[in-house]
Amino acid sequence: MRHFFRAVLFLIAALPASSAFAQAKDFLTVKDPWVRATVPAQQVTGAFMTLTATVDLRLVAASSPQAGMIEIHQMSMENNVMQMRALPDGLALPKGKAVELKPGSYHLMVMDLKQPMKQGAWLPLMLTVETKDKKRSTVMVSAEVKSLTTKQ
Repeated sequence: MRHFFRAVLFLIAALPASSAFAQAKDFLTVKDPWVRATVPAQQVTGAFMTLTATVDLRLVAASSPQAGMIEIHQMSMENNVMQMRALPDGLALPKGKAVELKPGSYHLMVMDLKQPMKQGAWLPLMLTVETKDKKRSTVMVSAEVKSLTTKQ
């Protein structure tokens, strides 16, 4: 029941941005959003999905009522060493090109979790995108929590 009320509060908080939500939804498609489950006391997980924009956009931020902070990250191999870094300027979403957020690549680093992520639950996410002329809008997404071993 507590999760239900938290989700309702999240939706109410997003109401003032409802016109922006309609705009962003018109030019950004979010496919197969999911997050990896956590073990007790783990306060960090990753969120993954495929984003396709109908105009050039930049993913500039993400948030959730169930996390203290979310950063846009990139993982890559450099000189046989795995590197992970935040992308403070966001992630480019070129018009018509599917951009995959997946393990070992681009992803959302979900930090300071308020509770463990249990398989089968859902994590509400608000994605903020920006157009070339710096106009921002948001898209609300529900990401399914999948098993710790999911590699998708």
